Amino acid sequence: MSTPALFVTGTDTGVGKTRTAAALCRAFVSRGARVAAMKPVASGSTPTPDGLRNEDALALLDSMNVRASYSEVNPYAFAPAIAPHIAAAEAGVAIDFAVLDRAYERLRMRSDVLIVEGAGGWLAPLDAARGFADLAAHWHVDVILVVGMRLGCLNHALLTVESIERRGLPLRGWVANAIDPDFERLSENVSSLHARISAPCLGFWAFAPHADPDTLAKTLAVEALAG
Repeated sequence: MSTPALFVTGTDTGVGKTRTAAALCRAFVSRGARVAAMKPVASGSTPTPDGLRNEDALALLDSMNVRASYSEVNPYAFAPAIAPHIAAAEAGVAIDFAVLDRAYERLRMRSDVLIVEGAGGWLAPLDAARGFADLAAHWHVDVILVVGMRLGCLNHALLTVESIERRGLPLRGWVANAIDPDFERLSENVSSLHARISAPCLGFWAFAPHADPDTLAKTLAVEALAG
């Protein structure tokens, strides 16, 4: 494949990164690719007999077709649903990029396409000095931006695009995800993003919080990621 690693980020938390990452997985699987996914650091995880499990990471596991352990998909899981760097500090855990590197490389070796989902927004911290943007730059991955369509999204999206480009990373595409059913002038806001973001729009999803991931996958213009 010509797009071996894609980092899915968002304009904020709760904007649809997981549904986008899962839909991308399923779209590439349907095209015959070996697809792996990764949620490097996750907070808001549930205790199980096998350890902490994060709902987003489980959704990715369910959408990929490469065999992998949970710890490879989600190396760092924390229980409280708070910012990951605060959850890690409260747990007395230092997030080690070498641990993330090992999981990342193992998944890359077994896949044609690797979808990596961040947490929170693009600049969400991982520790006192580094954040998810630094992790994406460390891996030199291409980026997919999920824009949560609500009041203020234009500023959030354009600031994020500017920050991605400043780090020298390619923005390969973006998804407009309607998360506010009462958001006025939705189509006009999407048009404004089209006019200001040079990367292709891969999908425009109306408000449908319970949409089936396979259905969403069929609406993604993943062909725009080729070449």
